[in-house]
Amino acid sequence: MEKLVYVVWKKPELEAADFRSAVLGPIAGRLAASGASKISANFADEDVEAVQTARLTHLDPPIDAVVSFWMDDSDLRGPQEQALADVCNRLAGYLVAESVPLANTTHTAPLGERVPGVNMVSLIEKPEEMDYLEWIGHWRGHHRKVALETQATYLYVRNVVVHPLTDGAPPWRGIVEEGFPTEAVTDPMIWYRAGGDQNKMQENLARMIESVQAFLDINRVESHPMSQYVLSQ
Repeated sequence: MEKLVYVVWKKPELEAADFRSAVLGPIAGRLAASGASKISANFADEDVEAVQTARLTHLDPPIDAVVSFWMDDSDLRGPQEQALADVCNRLAGYLVAESVPLANTTHTAPLGERVPGVNMVSLIEKPEEMDYLEWIGHWRGHHRKVALETQATYLYVRNVVVHPLTDGAPPWRGIVEEGFPTEAVTDPMIWYRAGGDQNKMQENLARMIESVQAFLDINRVESHPMSQYVLSQ
C-alpha cells in the first residue's frame, strides 16, 4: 500500500463551504470507487477562522485543503487526480511514507464528521545546505522527542515525501499533521503544556524553537490551522 497526499487550491468560483461539501461527498465517493482507501481531508474553513492568527504562509493564495488516501499502486492514480481536479484550481501531489508517533484516541468523531480540535498542517522543506540523513535523523529522532514532550498534541502524523506526483509541486520534503485542542492554538500556556507556569512555558518554547531551527528554515515553513475529517478507514 502507498499513501498519497494532495495539497489543493479550490476553484475560485466555489465558496469554501460548497468546496468542502463536494470533497466530503461526491469527490470522496469517486476516490473510493476508483480504489482509494483510508481517505481523510483537512480544510481551511470557517470552523478555524477564530485561530487564523496562527497561520504561517507565504503562498498567494494560501492552500484550501489537504486530501490524503492510500492505494495499492500510486501509478494508477489518474482517476483520483481527475476527481480532485474537477473542484480544484491546482493540485500538488506527493507520495509519502507515513509514521504516527501519536495516534488520536481522545478527540474522535464518527466517519465523515469534523474531528474536534484543530489540525495544524505543516509543509516543510529541507535546507539545501543540510545533509539528508542528518536532516531526517534530527526530525525523526530528536525533534520527535521534543515535540511530544513539550506540546499539548493529541495527534502527530509525520509524512516524509518520497517524491512528488504532480508537475510543479513545491519542494516540500515533509507534511506534518498535529492535532491540538482548539484553545491551545491561541494560548501558548496550553500549547506548551505549562499548566500556568510561566517558566515552564518559556522552557518548552525554547526547546521547540531550538529543535526546529536545527533542521528547518522557519521562514520557509508553511503552517495551517485546519478542520480534519476522516472519511474512511
